[in-house]
Amino acid sequence: MGENTSLMTVALAGLGTTAVLAFATWLASLARRDASLIDRIWSLCILAAAAMYFFLLPPQAVPRGLCMLLIATVWALRLSAFISWRNCGHGEDRRYRQIRERNQPNFGFKSLYLVFGLQAVLAWIVSAPFLAGMSAARELNMLDAAGMGLALFGVAFESIGDAQMARFKADAANRGKVMDRGLWRYTRHPNYFGEACVWWGLWLMAIAGAGWGGAWVAVSPVLMTVLLLKVSGVSLLEKDIAERRPAYRDYIARTNAFVPGPRRGEPR
Repeated sequence: MGENTSLMTVALAGLGTTAVLAFATWLASLARRDASLIDRIWSLCILAAAAMYFFLLPPQAVPRGLCMLLIATVWALRLSAFISWRNCGHGEDRRYRQIRERNQPNFGFKSLYLVFGLQAVLAWIVSAPFLAGMSAARELNMLDAAGMGLALFGVAFESIGDAQMARFKADAANRGKVMDRGLWRYTRHPNYFGEACVWWGLWLMAIAGAGWGGAWVAVSPVLMTVLLLKVSGVSLLEKDIAERRPAYRDYIARTNAFVPGPRRGEPR
């Protein structure tokens, strides 16, 4: 009972950490009139929760915890830096402008719970594998190796995909064209596929440490995958893109949405 209470206390400390960071970003968003600032710090909220678990939990799981924390650090800093660079100078993201328009008047206050509070809670839920993995005393094993391999593959896959898209957009000759090269030839969203791999890999590491009693933390990769496929990822981005860019319809017909695979309608 005492151990469960202690674990709950640590979990709530993680929630408090994500809430404080989200609140500070909300204050900055009021000054800049830019609710999309949350996208820049969301990964850092998860990293902060993971770091909180690592330092508050007993030291028996240090090797696994350190490996998980290092993966989280590489993932979070890379993603935050990339989104900050990509959005710099462009003002509030179009998705957040639409949310702002739908929730007037007083969107500034409403955004505290509609955007920032919600994102703080989601970040906390997604951080669950760190809580389970860092609280387990089992030694590192082959399942940890598989999880680390999958998570690092995911970081590399999404990083390469983002870099390829950035180079494509930087070339003025590609304006109006559809990116269908590199990893984007095999999946319409290599960044999202890589992101899902990161969280399923971290879940495997949590299972490696906590056993199947920690299977409940599958809520993290399941939530992330649903968000990527059905909420803020594929569905939202492609909602009207085929209407605005007819060439994208052909790209959709030939290319997998998520899991990489051979292009349809082409000789093998």
